[in-house]
Amino acid sequence: MKIFLNLKNKLSVFVTGLFILSTSFAASSTNLSIMMSADGPEVELMESLISKYGSIEPDVNIEINLVGYNVIREQLPVQLEAGTGPDIGKITDLGGLNPYYVDLTPYVDVAEWNKQYGGVLPWYRAGKPDGIFGFHNEMTVTGPYVNLSMFEEAGVEVPSPGATWDDWADATRQVMENTGSYAGMVMDRSGHRMAGPAMSYGAKYFDSNGNMIVDDGFKTFAQKMVDWHAEGLMPADIWPAVSGSKYANGNEMFFNQDVPFYMSGSWNVTNVMNSVGDSFEWTKVPVPCGPAGCGIMPGGSGFVAFNHSPNAEAAAKFVAWLGEYDQARHWYTHRMAIPAHAQIQAEGIDYSEAGASEAVSNALNVFAADAANAAKETPQAYQLQGSKFGFVIYNATTQYLGGVMNGEYDLDTAIERIKSEVAEKTGQ
Repeated sequence: MKIFLNLKNKLSVFVTGLFILSTSFAASSTNLSIMMSADGPEVELMESLISKYGSIEPDVNIEINLVGYNVIREQLPVQLEAGTGPDIGKITDLGGLNPYYVDLTPYVDVAEWNKQYGGVLPWYRAGKPDGIFGFHNEMTVTGPYVNLSMFEEAGVEVPSPGATWDDWADATRQVMENTGSYAGMVMDRSGHRMAGPAMSYGAKYFDSNGNMIVDDGFKTFAQKMVDWHAEGLMPADIWPAVSGSKYANGNEMFFNQDVPFYMSGSWNVTNVMNSVGDSFEWTKVPVPCGPAGCGIMPGGSGFVAFNHSPNAEAAAKFVAWLGEYDQARHWYTHRMAIPAHAQIQAEGIDYSEAGASEAVSNALNVFAADAANAAKETPQAYQLQGSKFGFVIYNATTQYLGGVMNGEYDLDTAIERIKSEVAEKTGQ
């Protein structure tokens, strides 16, 4: 087996030392490509697992096509619709890309997968009653990171668990004033990131018939976002600065101590650890609340095999192998990820094996607790994550709220445009 790493579609690099048996492709070789973006050590992890797979399938050659997350969000769906693209993808639009998945059922122990991954398998089905369509390589939870050093410097108390979004706005406003920081709070430019807080203020996202809606709870939190940007508590560099539905994150603003509060998620924990280093003390705090609960969005990414591939069976077998206990545990541990595998969740993970600091371990525990609370308080979060129309409302949220923040139109107009786009694209 050989492993190739294609960096951002521009350069193919032969990864030396990570091949087994042969130094040239045999005539009977099967070549597979994996399109993935990466946070933290994911490329190195995948390289090690591909190398291990070589002892089982030495004639399968796997190329890693490393791209930016926007490529997967924006270009991969177009490729799949055209019948092109990679053999395997690491994707987050779990329900939306469902028509293109290979069913893994022939290659897995069906009863075991339903037992271990039963909580997330419906997200991949997009309305189909059964089938196993992916290995959920990371259970993610949205939530905030806080710069404790900035709070200490400002002489401001960190709000307690159960504090509201307004409480956090007041606290970070004080930190901003006392330290002269650029802004108080930043949130990734993502309708997914905003959905949990909106649910805290009563956003249901679905009516009793399962149709997607934009309601008063959504509008209440949208107004807060608009107001916080207008006053400068949230920076103009993220939501207002990017056009359309394009994603942008607030990583660098948090790392550079431009803001004391960053609404992101659990997938970012290793990046925070590595990028912050000893620059300042940080922590993950429980997600802020509202009158309707303390909303988060669960989710994550999964590896899937695509059915347009001439090597779909080989691709499916590799994805099925990734989801087996040993490989899954290795991935979750060294990715420092919340596991989606029930047995591994119950056993727990010692993240120090992968060099996790106490702050990282604590953060992952708080994220997991947030997810458990949300399952009771805002169950629509799990329904939304499994909807094939999730990205319809996520993208409309960023596009039209960004327009309000840029002064293109008022919030009422934005809400009507979001409703219209949701109705048009969902056929409701």
